Amino acid sequence: MQGSHAFRADGAVFDEGNLVSHAGLVPLLELAEQAGLSQLLDQHVRFVDERVRSGAANPTPKLTSIIAGMAAGADSIDDLDVIRAGGMRQLFGGVYASTTLGIFLREFTHGHTRQLSTVLRRHLVALTQRTPVLHDIAEQAFIDIDSLLRPVYGHAKQGASFGHTKIAGKTILRRGLSPLAATICTRTTAPVIAAVRLRAGRAASAKGAASILTEAINTAVAAGAQPGNLLIRGDSAYGNGKVITAVRNAGARFSFTLTKTSTVNAAIAAIDDEQYTPVHYPGAVTDPDTGALISDAQVAEITFTAFADSHHRVTARLIVRRVLDANTQDPLFPVWRHHPFLTNNPEPTADADITHRRHAICETVWSDLIDGPWAHQPSGQFGANAAWTILAAICHNLLRAAGTLTRIPRYATARGATLRTHLINIPARLARPQRRPTLHLPTLWPRAHAWLALWKAVFT
Repeated sequence: MQGSHAFRADGAVFDEGNLVSHAGLVPLLELAEQAGLSQLLDQHVRFVDERVRSGAANPTPKLTSIIAGMAAGADSIDDLDVIRAGGMRQLFGGVYASTTLGIFLREFTHGHTRQLSTVLRRHLVALTQRTPVLHDIAEQAFIDIDSLLRPVYGHAKQGASFGHTKIAGKTILRRGLSPLAATICTRTTAPVIAAVRLRAGRAASAKGAASILTEAINTAVAAGAQPGNLLIRGDSAYGNGKVITAVRNAGARFSFTLTKTSTVNAAIAAIDDEQYTPVHYPGAVTDPDTGALISDAQVAEITFTAFADSHHRVTARLIVRRVLDANTQDPLFPVWRHHPFLTNNPEPTADADITHRRHAICETVWSDLIDGPWAHQPSGQFGANAAWTILAAICHNLLRAAGTLTRIPRYATARGATLRTHLINIPARLARPQRRPTLHLPTLWPRAHAWLALWKAVFT
């Protein structure tokens, strides 16, 4: 593609009031309304004591404006002004300036963020009823919990403190804020966010895990899941008695990695070498000459009673995955590294191990959000950042549901950035022939089929 030299210096003018740069927001926000977003916001988010006069007036259109800005790619408060350009005000009502939205976010307290969390959960339930975003949730579903540390800089961020994180396999201290989230997925669908909570950077990974998992389980059940068909997964940070007891009280199954304490190590040592069997992971490669797996991963199990000295005592399957230590070169005296997890999943040992290791799927959600609204914690106020985190989760679920309505498998599991580029950020010209609003989109648009499928699914 070659550049054009036919233009003069004054050949570009920002004067077209009927152009829309994010035409995909029309079906997206209509889907949000069909799932009752505005009604939920009206019902649950209430302000009675404003710090700035009229700062929290009209909360529902302001919150939907923030969600629309996030769907268009905004990752800071200043970026929310993308929804005000061209013909956006003709398409949508209640479009606010980014400064107004920033003042509004700073009105949020802990109580208001809890109200917004209720909207997140109930809107997700409504989306599952309106779209196949959690198809087959009644058959089996998985809830995964994890946390991360989002770095911040400077000393003006409330709640920012030094917490542990890993970079290149090394644990370091880093100043930041720590979101804790629980996701729901099925064997055929991508994960969506059922609950999220922003915490101080120094917060332990498991702080608040029991309550957030209870919220996520209740959300999954409301969306159509059976408690006995729910499997709750997590790494060793959440393999403690309080969390497992909360899962058991909710009637769900659990699969959590355990820290290798002396009792766990004793149980691992009690497993005979003959009990270990190879694991055939998806995508595993076999030796073309011998037909054997090119992998040294093996699993075995033993019955184990965890937290025996507390009221969280539980007896379940201790499944141990072992692999050869990469630093060991002597084939006569192999050194194994053991990775145990406790579960009451009834699957065979090898299948239970494969299922457990898939809890890392929630990392795809973190990468999506870090590549989008979670790129920054945009405010110095902790309440504003907590609200921003929850609104980003609502936006993520909405984008994921819209992707499933295209009926194209690619968009049902696509990255958030792909959904924004292919379905949301599409230019259009607004016209009104016979007083009927019509969007004229570019000819030969490469994703026209998917976009029109979304449009028809929402408006038909």
